Amino acid sequence: MAQFFDKAKNFVTDKLANVEKPEADLTDVDFRKASFDSVEYIGKVHVKNPYDHSIPICEISYTLKCVGREIISGTVPDPGSIKASDVTLLEVPVKVPHSVLMTLVKDVGADWDIDYELILGLTIDLPVIGNFTIPLSKKGEIKLPSLTSLFA
Repeated sequence: MAQFFDKAKNFVTDKLANVEKPEADLTDVDFRKASFDSVEYIGKVHVKNPYDHSIPICEISYTLKCVGREIISGTVPDPGSIKASDVTLLEVPVKVPHSVLMTLVKDVGADWDIDYELILGLTIDLPVIGNFTIPLSKKGEIKLPSLTSLFA
């Protein structure tokens, strides 16, 4: 009897491993806006849904690292769903307080930018499989806003 359950378990595991899953790509991180207390950046994620029905997104978790250390993290709860048989653009807002940016003054230097790594976890609810997290990350440079953009 135990052999039967092992065979059944292996069969189901093999079938689930070969099921086509949604794919995602973190394509860009851009400056969105500045206020007197913070700067907001936006991470752009393209998600391809291979299924003929929409898939609900449970949450998007994010961590922004600069100069090798975590400066901010959080989640975007219930950001909607992924369109059926299509590519959906998701925008993940990341709000960074000015006080945190000021601790990175050494990295800013003369070029007025910060080296970053944005790490995202896109958690979706797949039928039969359950919650599935797609890990994403992107490294690059974030340009800091100038004084004129703060008052524009």
